[in-house]
Amino acid sequence: MTREVAYLFPGQGSQFTGMGKDLYDIYPVARRIFDQAARLVDFDIRSVCFEGPPAKLTQTRFSQPAIFVVSIAALEVLKSHSKSKILIPKFAAGLSLGEATALCAAGAISFEDGVRFVLSRGRFMDEAATECPGLMAAVLGADLPVVEEACRITGAEVGNLNAPGQIIISGKKKNVELAIEKLRGMGASKVIPLDVSGGFHSSCMDSACRRIEQALKEVLIQQPKIPVVSNLTADVEESSEKIKQNLVWQMNHRTLWEDSMRYIIGKGIKTFIEFSPGKVLKGLLRKIDPTIETISLSALEDFHAID
Repeated sequence: MTREVAYLFPGQGSQFTGMGKDLYDIYPVARRIFDQAARLVDFDIRSVCFEGPPAKLTQTRFSQPAIFVVSIAALEVLKSHSKSKILIPKFAAGLSLGEATALCAAGAISFEDGVRFVLSRGRFMDEAATECPGLMAAVLGADLPVVEEACRITGAEVGNLNAPGQIIISGKKKNVELAIEKLRGMGASKVIPLDVSGGFHSSCMDSACRRIEQALKEVLIQQPKIPVVSNLTADVEESSEKIKQNLVWQMNHRTLWEDSMRYIIGKGIKTFIEFSPGKVLKGLLRKIDPTIETISLSALEDFHAID
């Protein structure tokens, strides 16, 4: 009996040292993905994924292509699995960086172009973070109007709407620091600075957007074979120009992950498959709708569990 599912792909922050190594060691399809990627990037992607060190793996220019490759390797392992024939993907989505992975999984972007795109994306975001030092923080226990008011007062920006009760603010370092103090005084239960290298999904990324817009002119984007829900609009986009525009604008605008998941759930999907690395998206889905089943395929034992 077939099951309709949605494919989910993680963004930056899900990486961990050793990710993908067990899949590389056991599955030829995963090894082929890593080996192909190694010919496309300007660093040893296998070493960075499998050995780190963590300080290198967390750098945006390395973590983004590394996460992309590990996720696609996990997808290829699932496709080679006997159970894949009964899991019918009806939608795909990815958090931030993961949107590029979702588009690749849906056949809109080739693997080669996807690797080159995320390599450029990570490098441009790193450069933008140096040009405009930023900060991000998780706000827990505050409603969106309260957070938006604090941002209006301090110049910070809303970066991500991930799940009920979890809003990420972003922007220039001084502005976010002011917003953290303001929100603590406005009743937020917790405001936690994030260990990231820049103010992603804010105006701090404006220069990265200009550079990636030029890079995307060299990328062929076709109509996805699986509908892909955009972070930017929380809706399905099909035209290549609109998809490219969303890939650019999501870098300096807020992402709508909760709304994106509610869109897919509203279409009747009750099972989501989260691809490696990590299980961040499973945790967010539990907050969005605890009745939804999420299968996380992050390690070898996860694939054994679906036998």
